[in-house]
Amino acid sequence: MSRVLGLDHGQRRIGVAVSDELGLTAQPLLTILHTNHSNDLRSIGRLLRRYNCGEIVIGWPIHLSGDRSPRAVAAEKFADNLRAEFQLPVHLWDERMSTAEAHRHLDAVGRGARDRKDVIDQIAATLILQSWLDARRHRAEHSS
Repeated sequence: MSRVLGLDHGQRRIGVAVSDELGLTAQPLLTILHTNHSNDLRSIGRLLRRYNCGEIVIGWPIHLSGDRSPRAVAAEKFADNLRAEFQLPVHLWDERMSTAEAHRHLDAVGRGARDRKDVIDQIAATLILQSWLDARRHRAEHSS
């Protein structure tokens, strides 16, 4: 089974997480600083190869009402670009409240505001990916 790459696509940074080989758990990996489109794709391509990922999950920041936000539209476009570039399944996953939850996790471990910038996007990507993995496992258990 191949791993799954999780992305929290923001305006300045892309948080990255990766699943284990069994698709049970997500771990934070790194943060990609946006430079330009082709550099972002090149960085993601290296990670896909290095970790043998066969799917990608991207946080989809829709509004609490369910309406698409401008960031959701940007995530959709980024997902389309990833599909075209890597010919892999790319899943958009509702990320409402993932950043707030990431802040709560960092509060719980005593990580101050100064230390957050470098890891907040990774934690958000991890929460997004873990939620998607749990939902996939739940669907599989209930379809048997």
